[in-house]
Amino acid sequence: MSSSQFSSESGQYDDTEIVTIYDEEGRSLSCYVENEIEYDGKAYVLLMPIDLAIVILTEEIGNDEDDYGETIMVEDSDEIEAIFDDAKAVLGELNLYLKRTGFILTASGELPPLEENNIISLEIEEHASEIEPEELQFLASFYSLEQKYNICTPLTPILFVGERKSFGKIEVFQAEEDELGFILEELLFDQDYEED
Repeated sequence: MSSSQFSSESGQYDDTEIVTIYDEEGRSLSCYVENEIEYDGKAYVLLMPIDLAIVILTEEIGNDEDDYGETIMVEDSDEIEAIFDDAKAVLGELNLYLKRTGFILTASGELPPLEENNIISLEIEEHASEIEPEELQFLASFYSLEQKYNICTPLTPILFVGERKSFGKIEVFQAEEDELGFILEELLFDQDYEED
């Protein structure tokens, strides 16, 4: 992920600070500030999207018709653009509104009840400034571009690590894996911060 700047969004929800982050294409993603720590003279924040994170999965097409393809997460921007309207229509049937937000897809609305047979376990490579889930709740499937897609939402929230800059701006924290891991661990497990 690139270091896109955040701008503060006025207003509070249940006394939790809300910030809006923007990706390189100018798309926004509103997040709650879950925690904040000071480390080495800098302020770091743990951010969780307000809306439901949405993941779209498909299978890589194998060479042999009898081979099952590997399940992968759709991340290519052009492919997401091509299937977005179909995915939005399918989620609309569940009263969920799909959005092209910054960094990830999100949806607003109420999730259907979680059932054990709707849980998908998946190994997903972690990105530099977010935590990728391993278990997903299946929501719906659809066909587009002659391929089947599954729409899911993480059971574990996707989190971002941000660094506060001057004038209230925040940047997605870019660092080596060890340093990022340390900051993330402090944000997740620090019990000394004040909850307003």
